[in-house]
Amino acid sequence: MKRTILALACLSAVSLTALADNEKTKPDNTATNERDRSGETQTSGDQSNSQADLKITQAIRRALVKDSELSMTAKNIKVITTNGQVTLRGPVTTAQEKTKIDQLAKSAAGGAHIDDQLDVKGSY
Repeated sequence: MKRTILALACLSAVSLTALADNEKTKPDNTATNERDRSGETQTSGDQSNSQADLKITQAIRRALVKDSELSMTAKNIKVITTNGQVTLRGPVTTAQEKTKIDQLAKSAAGGAHIDDQLDVKGSY
């Protein structure tokens, strides 16, 4: 009986330690969330439903997905087009990816203005 209680106590201690470690590694994105709620930045809800804007967003998204050099993080950025203006938002892994995405977007957007708000991981 004593061994069972001791084993349960040890198991509980290990579980609590693992849970505490998980809590420490969670990112604090409070500032990002506050920025997005402020109404001063474009979010996915601002995407226009006009045919022209949807076509631009679609072309950029296809170019990103097609590029095998981009990380999955980079391929999952937000592409928001409103009245012919494209906003790129989200994290990328390197400055080179940021540059590459900007080039791909400019090429695919057919002359639309690109607002590059991408963040290189670790720099925000």
